[in-house]
Amino acid sequence: MRHFLLIGLLLPLGLRAQTFKADIKDLSFMTGTWGQHHEWGDMEEFWGPPMGDNMICSYRCVKAGKILFYEFVVIEQSDSVPVMILRHFKPGSVAREEKDKPERYPLVSLDRDKAVFASPAVRLTYHKVDPDHLDILLEEKKDTAIFHYQRL
Repeated sequence: MRHFLLIGLLLPLGLRAQTFKADIKDLSFMTGTWGQHHEWGDMEEFWGPPMGDNMICSYRCVKAGKILFYEFVVIEQSDSVPVMILRHFKPGSVAREEKDKPERYPLVSLDRDKAVFASPAVRLTYHKVDPDHLDILLEEKKDTAIFHYQRL
């Protein structure tokens, strides 16, 4: 009988973990124009506010006055969570990913001013440290990088 009681108490916890839900509006803390000087180059990332079921972002990295690469990012609301969809571009707006295969990162965790998006190979954490600072942690299988952005 105790086992059934224990299962009855723990089962709702497991179901809650499987039914994580979030709304695109919960990501509004990312909104703004952010930048930093980094060893890779000067970085600028613009996040538009949530509008309808989506958000958009443009990113660029410039070194010695020359563009290294761009990113165009959208976050779209799915049935349960927002999903980040990302494409990299070389100079000349040449896409790195195949046209029908952008990188996709569903939201896997959300706290106040902190969102984590992940795929099997990459984990991206956006953390608004204060009104003028946004940290982005990029975790790949072999590498980790942290970007300390300031509001521009």
